Amino acid sequence: MLRQRTLKKSAHAIGIGVHSGCKVRMTLRPAEVNTGIRFVRADCPDVAVAALAQNVSSTLLSTSISEEGSDVSTVEHLMSALWGLAIDNVVIELSGDEVPIMDGSAAPFVKLIESVGTRTQSAPRKFICITQELTVSQGDATATLSPYAGFKGAYTLVADHPVYNRYPKRVELDFDRDSYRDDLSRARSFGLVDDLSRAHAIDRCLGSNVENAVGISEDCVVNKEGLRYVDEFAKHKLLDAIGDLYLLGLPLLGAFNGYMSGHTLNNELARAVLLQPDAWELVSVDNRRVSVDGGHGDLRTVGMS
Repeated sequence: MLRQRTLKKSAHAIGIGVHSGCKVRMTLRPAEVNTGIRFVRADCPDVAVAALAQNVSSTLLSTSISEEGSDVSTVEHLMSALWGLAIDNVVIELSGDEVPIMDGSAAPFVKLIESVGTRTQSAPRKFICITQELTVSQGDATATLSPYAGFKGAYTLVADHPVYNRYPKRVELDFDRDSYRDDLSRARSFGLVDDLSRAHAIDRCLGSNVENAVGISEDCVVNKEGLRYVDEFAKHKLLDAIGDLYLLGLPLLGAFNGYMSGHTLNNELARAVLLQPDAWELVSVDNRRVSVDGGHGDLRTVGMS
C-alpha cells in the first residue's frame, strides 16, 4: 500500500517574491503523518496556513491562501513540486508573505527536496478518486476532471500572438508513463513584455525578470537561452493546474483537462470537487494497481518520478 511521505530533514532556500520583489527565506521542515501541507510566516508564528482550496484568497496572477489573517501568496509552483514528489506532510516556514519564485518553474523546489531526501511514513496515502465528470467554466474557458485510473493532465493554450503561434499550444501527459521531473517541472512562468507595466501598476510582478520568467516581445522569446521545452507555455499552465489542484489536500486519481483556464478556474474546479462528494470517493491504493469503474491502471508512479 502506498504510504504518506515527508522530508528526511529540513531544506532551506533564499529567493525573491515575484510579485513583491522582496527577498524571502524559506525552510521546508518534515512533518508528522496527517499534518498535510502548512505554511507559517515568521511574523505570524502562531498561525499555520493550511494549503487547502477553501483557504484560497486570491487568484490574481498567482494563487494565494489565507487563514486567521495570515496570507501566503504564489504557492502554486511549490505545491506542484510537492505533488510531483508525492510529499504529503511538510511545514513551510517563510520570512515574508510570498513563496520565492526561484527560476519561475517547479524544478528548483524539486531539486531542493531531492537534496535532503524523502522518507515513507506509517500512515496510508489517501487519494481522491474521481468517479463522475466535473466541469467548471468562465466564458470560453473550461476546466474538467474525469474518471481515470491514474492521473493525467492536458492543457490547451488559447493565444493569438506571433510568438505563441510558433509553438505547440496543447500538451497532454500521463504520469504513469511521463516523468513530472523531466517532462514538466522545468516549465517556467511566461508573459508579454508589454504587459509588465500594467502588472506593475497593480503592484504585481515587481520582481519579475528573465531570470524567473520567459519574456515574450512582439516577435521573439527574449531569454537568450530560449525555451526549455518546445511546448513550455502550455506545460507551465499544466504545472500551475497541478499545484492548484493539490490544494484539495490529497492527490487525485483522474484526468484533468484545461482549456484557456487559469488559477481562478483551477480553484473553482477544486471547490466543485469539495461541494460534490458524490462525484468522488476516498481510496487507498497498493503499490501497483487500482480499479476505477472496472478499469485498471498501473500506479507505479502516481505523481512520483
